[in-house]
Amino acid sequence: MKLVLVPLMIFASGAFMAVAWLGHLRFRERGFFMALAMSWAIVLPEYILNVTATRYGYGTYTGAQMASFHLASGVVCVALVSRFVLGERLDGRQGLGLALLAAGMMLMLKRT
Repeated sequence: MKLVLVPLMIFASGAFMAVAWLGHLRFRERGFFMALAMSWAIVLPEYILNVTATRYGYGTYTGAQMASFHLASGVVCVALVSRFVLGERLDGRQGLGLALLAAGMMLMLKRT
C-alpha cells in the first residue's frame, strides 16, 4: 500500500506547490498581496501532505528516494501547470528533459 500511496501523496503535494508557484500568474490583474495570500493558502495543505507522506513512507523508501519523488513530481507538475493553467506550449526539448527525469527516477528507485 505504501509503495503506491506515498508517491501519489508526494505527487499531489507537488501539484499544490506548482499551483502556488505559478497559478497566480494567470490572474495578473489581482494585486501582489492577493497573489501572496493565495499562494500561502495553497502551500499550507501542500506542506501538511508532504510531511505526512514523508513520515509515513520512511522505511519503505529512503529519504533520498522520497526527496527525489518530491523534486521530480515538482518538475512534472510545473510543466503541467505551465501547459494547462498558463497555456504555455511544451516542446520536444522539454519532453526529452521529462524522459531523462524519468530515467533518473528509475535509477534512484533501484534497490541495491
